[in-house]
Amino acid sequence: MTVVDDAREHIAALRTSHDHLAALVADLDEQQLQAPSYDDEWSIGQVLSHLGSQAVIFELFLDEVLAGRPAPGGDVFPPIWDVWNAKAPLEWRDDWRAASEQHVARFEGLTDEQIEGFAMDFFGMRLDLAGFARMRLSEMAVHAWDVEVMLAPGAEVISAAVALLVDDLGMVVA
Repeated sequence: MTVVDDAREHIAALRTSHDHLAALVADLDEQQLQAPSYDDEWSIGQVLSHLGSQAVIFELFLDEVLAGRPAPGGDVFPPIWDVWNAKAPLEWRDDWRAASEQHVARFEGLTDEQIEGFAMDFFGMRLDLAGFARMRLSEMAVHAWDVEVMLAPGAEVISAAVALLVDDLGMVVA
């Protein structure tokens, strides 16, 4: 498999995961968004807030790396988290959907040349675009399950993601 094909496969799974979660939460009201997720510390809405802030952060990484600059440090995270944490439950849902859609579409719009040239140092790891997309996919797929299993017991992580994440399960679990 080529570098481009590998990246595109991860991006396609990210699209599937985003679309799946967007459909799951589309009609949830404020009370449902405040209900617990499978993550002991977050409500369903807070899971969406986390994924929304992450979409913004991952966009910053893409901006910098595609411009030939180093990835930003962890100091950029707290102000973004603060913005998302201050939102109301319906904003978590709606703003997550918009930020995630923009982010996934950005991945989908990358040229083969951008994919081939992507290389990023990320907290001690050297990532190509597939590796970077895999990190986003692992968060999206697992947290989508955190939401779905509370709405539909017996739910499973979407198969498109599992197939791509299973070999890196140790990193995902950590």
